[in-house]
Amino acid sequence: MTMQPEPGQGVSGQAGSEPEDPGSSAPVPDVVGDAAPMSDVVGDAAPMSDVVGDAAPAPRPAKSRLLQDGRDMFWSIGPLLLACVILAGLLGMCSFAPTGPGPSLVPDYDAPAALKADADALKIPIRLPALPDGWRANSGSRNGIEGGRTDPVTGQSVRAVSSTVGYLTPGGMYLSLTQSNADEDKLIASLGPDMVPTGIEDVDGVTWIVYEGGDRDGRPAEPVWTAQLRGPSGPAQIALMGAAGTDEYRRLALATQSQSPLPVA
Repeated sequence: MTMQPEPGQGVSGQAGSEPEDPGSSAPVPDVVGDAAPMSDVVGDAAPMSDVVGDAAPAPRPAKSRLLQDGRDMFWSIGPLLLACVILAGLLGMCSFAPTGPGPSLVPDYDAPAALKADADALKIPIRLPALPDGWRANSGSRNGIEGGRTDPVTGQSVRAVSSTVGYLTPGGMYLSLTQSNADEDKLIASLGPDMVPTGIEDVDGVTWIVYEGGDRDGRPAEPVWTAQLRGPSGPAQIALMGAAGTDEYRRLALATQSQSPLPVA
């Protein structure tokens, strides 16, 4: 008698059926669909250290040798300076004077020739001061003063001219002599702003008016002595200005007013 198999029970020994493999396992699930999700290698792996951030700091670039100490700078510039000194010495362009400039270094100016040329060119009374030994002329110039004088015929303001020679006193102080055909106030204004008369000086009978005030380059302006000298060729307005003392002012004033104007060619 044939027994019907129970539901779910395998039938053994039936023809055409394959024997059960005792070592076979349960059906393998679909790898793609049924496999457990694989962990993301990058996300689940242990964090890797940042190579750039955690690496040892790179060494600083080497400092230029010029910035290491002053000795390098000295050895770089020293030879150049030495070459300049040697070249200047060979050319005679400089000399060493530990006590300061001597009298021989003061430029010479031919005052007699310059004043004669000014008299011929400007056609105004020009005097050559008779100064004692020790006084040296070192500069000179000609200048114009627009509207500097009043024409005696027309009464109009016209251009004035002036001649200036600079002198060094025996003590080395500077004092200039300006001779002009300008009116007094216009001449004073051309020498310095805001100057006002503060007194007078009598020099051998000639009255010199002293002007002071104003400033030049942030320092008080030097005083100006002025007088009008008359002569055969007409009046001339004279002005003295510089850093010299009162005695030197009086010496130059007397040396000028005692002379007659130079002849005009």
